[in-house]
Amino acid sequence: MRLDRTFLGIDYGTRRIGVAKSDLSGMIASSYTVLTVKSVEDAVKQLSQLIGDVSPDGIVFGYPLHQSGEVSKACLEIDKFILKLQESISAPIHRFDESYTSEDAHDVIHAHGKKVGQDKKRIDAIAAVIILQRFLDEQAFHSGNE
Repeated sequence: MRLDRTFLGIDYGTRRIGVAKSDLSGMIASSYTVLTVKSVEDAVKQLSQLIGDVSPDGIVFGYPLHQSGEVSKACLEIDKFILKLQESISAPIHRFDESYTSEDAHDVIHAHGKKVGQDKKRIDAIAAVIILQRFLDEQAFHSGNE
């Protein structure tokens, strides 16, 4: 079993895409970048290039399920985007429930005595980190219980 593995966490949006990256151990998520995109095609192009540069072992998309666990309209948009992205990348893609990550990102900013204001990029960046860190924690938990 390989011990070094890198994952990217994605907080997908039609204007901005928050991207987080794990360390080589696949245990700690950090903010990597926020892509500003003009269209789905532009998003696919930019994200494909970034994925090619990083060569992650997996990509984790935040998946905004309803509280009931049902797939939301936003999930369907993400599914469409993933289908287009998979035409140009080969890394495995995981969908991970992103419930409350934006609210948690606001809480993180406020806990540091800052205001969110108009800086939506900061929210996207932190949300991507939260999505990826929760995924990594769940992976570590499950691998520890096997």
